[in-house]
Amino acid sequence: MPRDAFSHIDTWVFDLDNTLYPPEARLFDLIEVRMTNWVMQELKVDQPEADRLRRKYWHEHGTTLAGLMREHDVDPAPYLVDVHDISMDSLTPDPDLAAEIRSLPGRRIVYTNGCAPYAERVLAARGLSGLFDAIYGVEHADFLPKPDREAFDKVFAADGLDPASAAMFEDDARNLSAPFEMGMRTVHVAPARQHAAHIDYHTDDLRGFLERVKA
Repeated sequence: MPRDAFSHIDTWVFDLDNTLYPPEARLFDLIEVRMTNWVMQELKVDQPEADRLRRKYWHEHGTTLAGLMREHDVDPAPYLVDVHDISMDSLTPDPDLAAEIRSLPGRRIVYTNGCAPYAERVLAARGLSGLFDAIYGVEHADFLPKPDREAFDKVFAADGLDPASAAMFEDDARNLSAPFEMGMRTVHVAPARQHAAHIDYHTDDLRGFLERVKA
């Protein structure tokens, strides 16, 4: 990594799920179970069909919720409350990560396709509460999901950040395409490296990466 690769960054934007906690926590598995159950009840379909629709809408629309809204006109509010009503027992505090985030220069932001109240619960379980200047959920993008460019435009306009001096940390590689086009520094946080023009850097160790950024 070039020494000055992040020297111009004054806003640090972090995704939540599988980014600010390790994928091994498998928190999203719990959410997917609740998503499938919700689709079964709302659309009156069996479990295999609900699973198929959940995956289909995620692939085609960015999130299952986006597909449900566009194809079935569902109300997003009760859906978000229900699917995020999960246990945080698999999460543990990470004081080392907290210290690295706390020492980043400039503003620190969480932007998730989940809802902000859920993000606050995750941050509390990880010992990361109080470290971020703002927490944005899908509701702040009028329920448009990442990777939709308009979703980023809405959230970043509301925040007032300048993409040219911001960095985005994200586990889902497709969600880095729009930030890259906007001029952000992009970091893919995942166990497996993906090679794509819109990914500037990859790491499987967020804490260690942040430490190197400031070195």
